[in-house]
Formats: sequence, C-alpha cells, structure tokens
Amino acid sequence: MAMEPLWEDRDVRFDISSSQMRLRPGEKLIDQLDAVEDTKGNNGDRGRLMVTNLRVLWHSLEIPRANLSIGFNCVISITTRTAQSKLRGTVEALYILCKCGSTRFEFIFTNLVPGSPRLFNSIMSVYRAYDTSKLYRDLKLRGALIKDKQVRLLPQEQVYDKVNGVWNLSSDQGNLGTFYITNVRLMWHANINESFNVSIPYLQMKSVKIRDSKFGIALVVETSHKSGGYVLGFRIDPQEKLQSTTKMIQNLHRVYSACPIFGVEYEIDDQPQVTESMTRAPVQDDVEVEYDGHTDAFAAYFADGNKDQDKEAVYSEELGLAIEKLKDGITIAGLWEVISPT
Repeated sequence: MAMEPLWEDRDVRFDISSSQMRLRPGEKLIDQLDAVEDTKGNNGDRGRLMVTNLRVLWHSLEIPRANLSIGFNCVISITTRTAQSKLRGTVEALYILCKCGSTRFEFIFTNLVPGSPRLFNSIMSVYRAYDTSKLYRDLKLRGALIKDKQVRLLPQEQVYDKVNGVWNLSSDQGNLGTFYITNVRLMWHANINESFNVSIPYLQMKSVKIRDSKFGIALVVETSHKSGGYVLGFRIDPQEKLQSTTKMIQNLHRVYSACPIFGVEYEIDDQPQVTESMTRAPVQDDVEVEYDGHTDAFAAYFADGNKDQDKEAVYSEELGLAIEKLKDGITIAGLWEVISPT
C-alpha cells in the first residue's frame, strides 16, 4: 500500500484548498487559538491558528481561503520581537523564520488575547518535540542505533522481530548483520561493526519486494526520492525465512501507512476539542483555489535580511505613487492576486 506523499511538515503553502487544510492520517491537533492575527500578511485580520504535530495552520475567520500552512521541517528559528498590530498596537509577537527550497519566509503572529503566553509556548514546545523526533520520519545512515549490545528504541517503538544472518549487499563481498523490525521502521547493523547501520522509517519506504540480484534472491527496499532514493538489498537464507521476513515488513508497512506514527508527542493542559471542522477543514467560499506550487500571495512573507535599511524608492506608473523597489519577478498585480484567473 503506497502512502500519500508527506508534504505537510516539509513545505510552506499559501491560500491552499480546503482538502490541504484537512488533517492527514496520523496528524494530530495539539492546540488551537481562535484570536490570532497574521501580522505580516493579513494585519488587522482576526484568524484561527492551529498547531499540529506536523505544521502550523492559520486561516482568516472572515475569509477562510486566506490561509497558511507552515511545515515544521522548514522552520529555521522561532523568536519573539516587537511588532505593530492594527488590532493591538505595539505588541510582543511571535516571529517564525522558514526556508522552503531556496526561498526564505518570515511569519509574524500576534495573540489578540492580552497577557496570554499560550501562542509562544505551544508553537515553541511542539517544534522542539518535532525537531528531537526525526528518527521516526527520516532515513538515517550510520547512526547511534546500538548501545551496550542493545538496540536503542524510540519512545513509541516496539520490536516485532529480530532477524539474524542478514547480508547487506551494498558491497561486493556483502556484510553480515542483523535486522530489527519494529512498528515504525526497519533497522540493520553489521555484526562486526555496529556503527555501520541504517534506519529506514516506513514513512520513507517506496516499495519492499523480493528480486533477483547478483547474490541470488534478495529483499530489496526502495526509499522515497526525498530520503535519497536508495535501493537497498539484503540476502536472507533460507528462502522460506526471506519470504516470511519480507511479508512481515510489507504488512507492517501497510499498517503504518493507514495510521502513521510521526513521533511528535506533546500535550497541553487545556487540550482543544477535535471537532468535525478540524478533520473537514474550515468552510470555504464556493471558489476552490487549486494549489499549483506557486501563488503570488507568498510575496508578502518574503524574509528581508536587511530590514533596518529602507529599500530604494521608485515611481510606480500603475499606482501613481512612490513605492519601495520590488524584488525581481514580483509585480504590483501579483502582490494583490489571490485567485489566478482561469
């Protein structure tokens, strides 16, 4: 069973469709605040901010199609600084600096409830939990898998089987080692050198098959493009043992795909109620905005590395006013455009 590619924690998206605002299997709502201003891009607009185990979501309460999805894997830093809010004046706001591809974005959120630290505490704490649980989600080569001859398990991890006599076929002579098959990943380490190992989360598995190789019949694990697109071969004798091991991995991969474990565990004292609207996403207008990987709405969130210095002023023929010089590729029309004409 192929899992729908995970983008929620690895992308920054703007004005996305209601289906992309919906929580995916395994994604959990951790906190929800109903009075948060997107001070950078929608200053003066009251909105709802949701913190999940994969991302931060925000949408305008008045116009739900004005929204943001900020994946935790894109976050560079989270800080607090003074900002100018149209709804609260000069306030202490939450700044999130992100990098998606080669583009850096800056987001500023202001809690419209005076004196409440909940916005800062929730996002900072959940991001810390995400950042320290990467082995659930990322392929790892030569990690610290073994300690005192015992496999180091993750907090929600259970070993289903340990398979001895597994040959890694990455070299001409092969390396004899051991499989650990768990509920979240497949691990292998060489017997003579435990630091020569690999941890493959089911999340990053593209396929698990039995194929012929120059070493004979082998178990072949192909990983996702985002994890490096590895093709890893393992030989297990006898063939009956190879068949049963492969079937176990395939079954656990199928179970994981239906209900992934992302490993981000954090609870707040006042847990928000997960309602139907959270799994269905906010009600949108009749117009459905299709995300095509680019929207000009994101121009408002470009991170400016030199904010202390004003940009060059130029005359705009369209507006009849002097404006700051726009970045290359950005137009006045693009800054205002939310829905591309069909």
